[in-house]
Amino acid sequence: MQNAVSQSRRAFLSRTGQLTTAVAVAGLGGMSREAAAETQNCVEGATMTAVTDNHYLLADVRLEESFEKEGDIVVATRTALYTLEIKDGRIATLHAAGATLPAGLPRYQANGQLALPTMRDMHIHLDKTFYGGPWQAPRPRQGKTIMDMIALEEKLLPKLLPTSVERAEGLIALLQAKGSTIARSHCNIDPVSGLKSLEHLKLALEEHKDDFVCEIVAFPQHGLLHSEVDGLMREAMQMGVEYVGGLDPTNVDSAMEKSLDAMFQIALDTGKGVDIHLHETSPAGVAAINYMIDTVEKNQALKGKVTISHAFALTTLRPEVLEETAARLAANGMTIASTVPIGGLMMPLPQLSKAGVFVMTGTDSVIDHWSPFGSGDMLEKAYLYAQLYRGSDEYRLSRSLAISTGGVLPLADDGTRAWPKAGDDAGFTLTSASCSAEAVARVPARSATFHKGRLVSGEVGKASS
Repeated sequence: MQNAVSQSRRAFLSRTGQLTTAVAVAGLGGMSREAAAETQNCVEGATMTAVTDNHYLLADVRLEESFEKEGDIVVATRTALYTLEIKDGRIATLHAAGATLPAGLPRYQANGQLALPTMRDMHIHLDKTFYGGPWQAPRPRQGKTIMDMIALEEKLLPKLLPTSVERAEGLIALLQAKGSTIARSHCNIDPVSGLKSLEHLKLALEEHKDDFVCEIVAFPQHGLLHSEVDGLMREAMQMGVEYVGGLDPTNVDSAMEKSLDAMFQIALDTGKGVDIHLHETSPAGVAAINYMIDTVEKNQALKGKVTISHAFALTTLRPEVLEETAARLAANGMTIASTVPIGGLMMPLPQLSKAGVFVMTGTDSVIDHWSPFGSGDMLEKAYLYAQLYRGSDEYRLSRSLAISTGGVLPLADDGTRAWPKAGDDAGFTLTSASCSAEAVARVPARSATFHKGRLVSGEVGKASS
């Protein structure tokens, strides 16, 4: 009985929030009063927490149509309501308002909410977290080296392992609630946990094989050479792992070239990609980036398969050196994964993107012994990106969304619709915003998340056929 009351209360709050947002958006956002009225009129019917039909209609989905301009300046985004016909996990047809709809199909109601492309959390540690347990702040970091943190982790891991499956599933649910159903998770390979962290992560992912896609990086958190885990890393490659990880080859392994060579050799021997944590900002960090670019240039099998996570050393480069380095990264298909850090390190993310380097983002830690600040929200990363790089106008706000969606945007740079189109995967999230620019600036809650046509988080309305 208590659960039924809770479900009913959530449904009531959801509908109330949608109505409130519709009114607020009419006065403050880019949505016209007519569009806000459409949204308000659509917020009717019972909410649904399960959509598992193979072929159905999702009505009153707000999609972006084009930019509105004053001269050459984008001042607003035009949207319209559509009914999405979803079949076999894909968007079969986009039916414009007023179109004759196929008869006999189950019909659900999006309540005039905006559809955004699937979010992608491309740097997270699902295998080790305090999330789901009692509050626990990290220990003070002042005066602590990375080796001190590794020593602390060696004591913590045995305590985290017994509940790591459940906590990983909790993190997956959090990501889905924020609109992410695609991720890349780094997973500890170390002498303390052996392959147990990986085994537990795979158990959690197996439970979500139909509603969540996740690449795995075998991550030698305690140093590839320092912890002597080359053999374990190679075993991990045979367990469905897609990427070989690495960590600060100078600060942790004390042998930059030897450490990087060992990491790349595992990748070459197994045909896998590489995703290394590189926090070093000293000249050694710059040397590591250059050495990795050199290695990819010499081994074309690695081209397009190497990610440098964090890459803080890029913040130390002079503009002309950064330009040259970015050009080399782009030419070799090397990706940068950034958490869009705030503070003293101002990552040159726009410069990298302009040079053709693919830049993606991720949570890193939600809450663990490293940091308590992660929210699991990729839309929040776009918000940070826009603030840090002065994307406060309609056009730049809308472009900032790209870092959170793997480059997928509702409108192309020229304002033509790029997403969604018939044939696309039916993966998206619904939110009470008038357009993607407003969503980036205001970070509204996501009310529903779909993955391959399945409702995996949140609620939608049930409409009469």
